[in-house]
Amino acid sequence: MGDLENFAHNTESFFPDLLKIALIHYQFETIHPFLDGNGRVGRLMITLYLVEKGILKKPILYLSDFFERNRILYYDNLNRVREKDDLTQWFKFFLVGVIETAKSSVSTFDNVLKLQKEVETKIQTLGSRSNNAQLIIDQLFQHPIIGAQKARELTKLSFPSVYKLINDLERLEIITEITGAKRGKIYLFREYTKLFN
Repeated sequence: MGDLENFAHNTESFFPDLLKIALIHYQFETIHPFLDGNGRVGRLMITLYLVEKGILKKPILYLSDFFERNRILYYDNLNRVREKDDLTQWFKFFLVGVIETAKSSVSTFDNVLKLQKEVETKIQTLGSRSNNAQLIIDQLFQHPIIGAQKARELTKLSFPSVYKLINDLERLEIITEITGAKRGKIYLFREYTKLFN
C-alpha cells in the first residue's frame, strides 16, 4: 500500500493521469487491503484522484455503474492483467468506461437543463406565485423531496399559502405526494429523480 501511495503521488515521472488511476485501481483491487468494502473504496479512489488532479472540478464521474453493468468483463480484465500480464487490455476497458460514463453524464446534464426549462415554463402560469414557486423548484433541484415546513422556510409564506402553492405544483405535475398521509406529507420531484435511474 505504501508503494501504491508513493506511485499515486509521484510527480517526477510522467504518466497520463487516466492511465495512472486505471493502474492504481487495478493494483488496489489486487492488494485487496480490507476485509470488506474494497470495491467501493477502489471505485471512489478513481473519482477522488481525478478531482485532486483537476481533471474533474466536482466528483461527478462514477464508474461503478459501468463496472456493474460489465461485471464479468471487469473481473476478466482485472484477472487478465494478473494471469497474462495484459495491462493494455485493462487500460482499454477502463478508458471505454470513462468515455461511456462521461457521455452518460453529459446526456443526464442536458436532460436536467431541459427539465429546468420545462418546469420554469409551467410555473410562469402561476402569475404572482411564480417567484415563490421558483424558490421551491431551486430547492428541489438540490434535494428532490420536500415537505410543507421546508417550503414555508424557503418562501416565508403562511401555511395556507404554502399548501396552495404545493397544490399548484402538484396540479402542474411537478411534484407528487408520496406518503399517502393526511399530515406531514412529503412530495417528490419525480421527473428529476427519473433522470438518474
